[in-house]
This record gives sequence, structure tokens and C-alpha cells, in this order.
Amino acid sequence: MTPRCEPLISIVTPVYNGEKYLRECIQSVLAQTYSNWRYSIVNNCSTDRTLDIAHEYAAKDSRIRVVTNERFVGVVENYNNALRQTSADSAYCKVVAADDFLFPECLERMLESFEANARIGIVGAYQLCGTKVAWQGLPYTQSIVSGRDACRMELMGGPYLFGSPTTIMFRADIVRTRDGFFNEANLHADTEACFEFLEHSDFGFVHQILTFGRVQQDSMTSYSKQYNTYTPSLLYLLLRYGPKYLTAEERSRRIDEVLRRYYHYLARQVYRRREPEFWRFHRTKLTELGYPLRRRRLARAVVAVAADLLLNPKHTAEFMLARPGFGDRREALRQRP
Repeated sequence: MTPRCEPLISIVTPVYNGEKYLRECIQSVLAQTYSNWRYSIVNNCSTDRTLDIAHEYAAKDSRIRVVTNERFVGVVENYNNALRQTSADSAYCKVVAADDFLFPECLERMLESFEANARIGIVGAYQLCGTKVAWQGLPYTQSIVSGRDACRMELMGGPYLFGSPTTIMFRADIVRTRDGFFNEANLHADTEACFEFLEHSDFGFVHQILTFGRVQQDSMTSYSKQYNTYTPSLLYLLLRYGPKYLTAEERSRRIDEVLRRYYHYLARQVYRRREPEFWRFHRTKLTELGYPLRRRRLARAVVAVAADLLLNPKHTAEFMLARPGFGDRREALRQRP
């Protein structure tokens, strides 16, 4: 591409108290092989050195600007504030979380995917999460999936391609279609946005590791794993978007399957003696989705889990090692040859 025809990419980073990793995040943007970008860092009333670090880089590069919220807001709302900074003349929009970073060819490779097919609305790629490569499953020979097929795959059990906000890039005109791009009532609003906008566009995928994702103990991802917010989120997607992407029979069968697995999961948590907040979360979610927690069904699932533990010693051992207090023993066993 010549400089004249290089599309402008808006990059946004929402951040709250991100001084530990923000430098690495910003430097990864500066290291991109593609240079026609504008970068907005949206500070959510941080109390550490986040703002100082952001201003330091903005003073050195005119493509970087810093915005500070007038008041502290929730995580998803701050993502929306960041997406509102998308330049009016930009062709694409890329989010990078403050504790993640981009590999040097990220923008260039994602842009190539967009430019190869005008029907593509969202592009994803592999991500290095710690030492593991995430979001695998699409055949290497396939780099474009119809949006409907990508959404169907997720609803029917995989593979999951949409990753996290850092792993995907949006066509900017999609972002500008509404003021609050992400649904602020949904913890997994980034996934919902893909379902919302892929009905009439395609999904591009770059078979390359283009981003690094870091999971911290106090992060949304850590909370989601601890409380398993993914299962009620999948149930929500089936209820809201199932009619768009599945047949009535597929949707009904899949809802039944997800609920069955949901109760099996909850039954196992009974034996793990989960805290009251855990149970409040799941009771609330099930009620909101129109499937209030049924004590009899849970009791039957508890009995089924007990039978499985009694009759399957291997499962019993794995279950016990997963309980709190067994972490050191589990790690020791994992390291054995």
C-alpha cells in the first residue's frame, strides 16, 4: 500500500490503575509495522501513575491522545467510552486492553484480511495467553467464515473464534452504528457484539498469533472463571440470538443440553461448598433468563454426581484435587513424569 491509500485505524485502550503493564501495551502499539493509526487511551479515574504514563507517551507522539472520564464507571461502560473515541475518518477500530499487548504485525495482518474481502466486518486471530495458544479450531486453510456460520458454531458448542476484545478488530462503521457499542448489562458484551453484527457480514481469521493476553487475579477473566459466568452467558445467547442463527429444533435441543450441563456443574459446586455469593449469582442469572433454579432438579444432579464419584475412582481423585487446599498437591502430581 502507498501512504495515500493506507486506511486509518483507530486504536483504543480503556484503563483503570494500569501502571504495571500500560507501558508495555503502549510500546506494542508504537512498534506496529503499520503506522497509519491514531491511539486513544481512556483513563477511568485511575489513582496510580496510569495518567502520568499515558501523558508521557502522548507528549512524544502526536498520534496518541489521552482522555480521562469525569467520573469512575464500570468496566464495560469504560470500553464504550473508549470506542466513542473512534475517529470519524477511520476505516477500522482495534481495542487493546491495558494489560495485554499487540505483536508487531497485528494491525498489518488484520488489515490485509479486511482488505481482501469487503464483506468482512470483524477479524480475529490466535492469542498467546500465558504460554498457551488460544482460539484454535478453524482449519488452517479457512481464513473467512460467513458470520452466520461463525455464530452457529459458537451456539452449537464450538469452535469459539471471537476471542476477547484485544484479539479482534472491527470495521469502524460498525462501531459507529450506535453510541453504546457494547451492552453494558452483559459481562461478555464483546461476544454479544459479534452476534449482533455478523448476521449480515463475514468473519475473517488470521492464522497467526497477533496478541498477548494476561489473566490477573482481580481481572474480569479471573472472575468469570471463578464463578463460571460463561454458562449463563451461553444460555443468554441461545435465547436472544438462537432464533437468528439456529432452527427452532436446534435451539430447543441446545438449550436443554446447556441446562443439563449447568445443573451438573452446580451439583459439583455443592460438594465444593461454594460461598453464598456464588449461589446468589447463579440463582439471579437463572431467574433473569427465565429458568429459576429448581431445587428438585439440583438435588437429582447432586445424587448423580455422588454416584459418579463413588463408581469412578479416577473422577473422585480429580474432583478432590480440584478442591481448595489441594493446589500444591495437584501441581506436584502434574510435574511428575
